[in-house]
Amino acid sequence: MTTILKKLLIPLFLVLIFSCRKDSFSTDPSIRLYSSVDTVHFDTVFTTTGSATQSFKIINDNAQGINISSVRLAGGTSSPFNINVDGITGPQINNIDINANDSAYVFISVSINPTAGNLDFIVRDSIEIIYNGNKKIIQLDAFGRNAHFFRNKVIKTTEIWDNDLPYIILGRLVIDTNALLTINKGCRIYIHADAPFIVNGSLRVNGEKWDSTRVVFAGDRLDEFYRDFPAGYPGLIFTDISKNNVINYGIIKNAYQGMVVLEPSPNAGPKLTLNETIIDNAYDAGILGINTSISARNLLVSNCGKNLVLVKGGDYRFTHCTIATVSNNYIQHKDPVLSLSNFIIQNNVAITNPLNALFQNCIFWGESSLVENEVVALKQGSTPYNVVFDRVLWRVKDQSANIALTAPPINNQNPEFDTIDVSKRIYSFRLKNNSPAKNTGINAGVTFDLDGALRPVAQPDLGAYERQ
Repeated sequence: MTTILKKLLIPLFLVLIFSCRKDSFSTDPSIRLYSSVDTVHFDTVFTTTGSATQSFKIINDNAQGINISSVRLAGGTSSPFNINVDGITGPQINNIDINANDSAYVFISVSINPTAGNLDFIVRDSIEIIYNGNKKIIQLDAFGRNAHFFRNKVIKTTEIWDNDLPYIILGRLVIDTNALLTINKGCRIYIHADAPFIVNGSLRVNGEKWDSTRVVFAGDRLDEFYRDFPAGYPGLIFTDISKNNVINYGIIKNAYQGMVVLEPSPNAGPKLTLNETIIDNAYDAGILGINTSISARNLLVSNCGKNLVLVKGGDYRFTHCTIATVSNNYIQHKDPVLSLSNFIIQNNVAITNPLNALFQNCIFWGESSLVENEVVALKQGSTPYNVVFDRVLWRVKDQSANIALTAPPINNQNPEFDTIDVSKRIYSFRLKNNSPAKNTGINAGVTFDLDGALRPVAQPDLGAYERQ
């Protein structure tokens, strides 16, 4: 074949391909396109911060291709929503070909404009898909909220947060030395992935027993995929110079580390007091205490990578606490729910401090075949070491010689928690009527439980909850 003939045939071949391609597309209005959804719903979206991106597919399951005349937002340029079709950004995208038995992706995001109001509100729009004289509608809605927004905020004196709007923390929040932040009942604090909550001064949380009046710390991604995701934000960090921190009826959930508490308080008394508080679903430690002082009452630390880690000594008192973990889709339970020691290793050298810890009327439990000893107490050196367990239920195969018991523990007996349903993410660590932890505690002067319900003076239940 001569070179001239080849040059003549190549354009002819391309014309034939192009003609066949066009001939394979139908303009018949009776042929239908389908979508993977009819409505796209966005959960809570805070004003000014935007949202996650969601998507759906436009599906052509016909034997011929279809050209979509347009995909457009009905609200046009004034819509709070944004769309993108196969890499092309709207509000309107024209002339989209979908081959036979193929599909196109539509991506949607939303930005809620700030308002002066403090009420929840709904924003809506729709996507119109026009092809072959047909119109298909996809509904859009988003649940939006206004909020207080703080980026790289430093609290330098005394500040009080009330429950008028949620609080969104971006960048970081620092409570300065000698400053006090008081957070009153019902407040919701949503923290971004890059935003540690650092306490150099003092934090006081004044929650109350009802769900609506507890104070909640959580990540700021509330869309469905992320709302229960651990490691959504760094967590609360109480530094070496922090003091006089009290959390009443708080919930700290979905952090990387729920709380990090560093070094002794610079004044008398515990550095951190936790009353009727829940720490849940932290990717690493629920509480990491390093040579510090913590007093906890009616505390639940649940479903964390390492629930309670106390190292390099310190002074601790945990009363009526439930420290429990169940493996789930996010966290595999493979570490003890309680690890404590009087040392840490730095440059291959053990740094030791005195350790004084009392655990009274507590439950330590993990549902996993990977962990045989849910309580581990380690010791090095000759510094004072006093670790006492007074009336506990735990899973322990080999009890550490470093532990003192005031009474035989309830060992390796399932505490019979009320409801554990991993598939539905339902975890109630209250006790069933047949729980071996019922009526086996000692009077510790705690007259109510984590729910605010009354406890009997004599023979209370073990753990954070009293069976009613």
